[in-house]
Amino acid sequence: MKKLLACAALIFSTCAAFAQSDWPQRPITLVVPLSPGGSTDSTARLIAQKLKDELGQPIIIENRVGAGGNIGTHFVVNAAPDGYTLLMATSTLAANMTLYKNIPFDIQKDLAPVSQIALIPNVLMVNPDLPVKTLGEFITLVRQKEVNYGSAGNGTSQHLSGALFNSMVHGKMVHVPYKGGAPANVDLLAGHIQLVFSPLVEILPFIETGKLRALGVTTKARSPRLPNLPAIDESLPGFDVALWNGILAPAKTPPAVIAKLYAAVHKVMQNPEVLKTFAEQGTNPVGSTPAEFKQLIAAEVPKWARLVKLSGAELN
Repeated sequence: MKKLLACAALIFSTCAAFAQSDWPQRPITLVVPLSPGGSTDSTARLIAQKLKDELGQPIIIENRVGAGGNIGTHFVVNAAPDGYTLLMATSTLAANMTLYKNIPFDIQKDLAPVSQIALIPNVLMVNPDLPVKTLGEFITLVRQKEVNYGSAGNGTSQHLSGALFNSMVHGKMVHVPYKGGAPANVDLLAGHIQLVFSPLVEILPFIETGKLRALGVTTKARSPRLPNLPAIDESLPGFDVALWNGILAPAKTPPAVIAKLYAAVHKVMQNPEVLKTFAEQGTNPVGSTPAEFKQLIAAEVPKWARLVKLSGAELN
């Protein structure tokens, strides 16, 4: 009996190893936990198109929206750890670990990092009617006068960027949450609010046409897309609020599958069409290793926790 069990175990492990090495054998679902048409969704579709060529299987984009990305994330957490259900995660999920009281998962324990795809700066945008042309002038203004800043909602990177900025300059900025970034930008264009910290990829056309005025980027370094626009860190040392997105799999996904998926992502991130699209959008390509992405997430969770607590935001 012992020999029979040993043989059965050997056969099972051999079959499992073969299945992992032969992955993928059918279409893969990449869950985007945010709405179609946004920057995360468009990035996922671009990467999925190229991953299809590398892996030889279709990559199906599935938008599972709700609770700031938690619904789609929870779906992936509960999926079979076989490499056929993946998540296009965003920095929002790191903030959600503190923002939501009873979140049913832990992104560090329940998900396996594959690769960070991109880094995206927010841009401090003001209505051109506001009598400021530089970041220094704006800081002086908000210390003296109350201004309203819009965001895509409580606890979003736009909200937290504004909260950190206001805290560092000891300003009089008042937060006005919207149901998404687009309506906030519309009200900024109309002059109903004075500023928005908006993702560069979403606001770039307004900068290029002069309809809105850019004063600084929220990343530590300047954006290659707008090299003459200063980083806010240059005036406020320590200011750094970078958006990111990346691919994760359910925890316990076989290392062989993770390695094969990462190798494919690594090739995609060197694709000239991908690099060209990212450059045009002002998105910084990354393509980190699973270990590097894991290290980033470990640092991001407490970082966003501090910003959430600073802002006072809380969601159920």
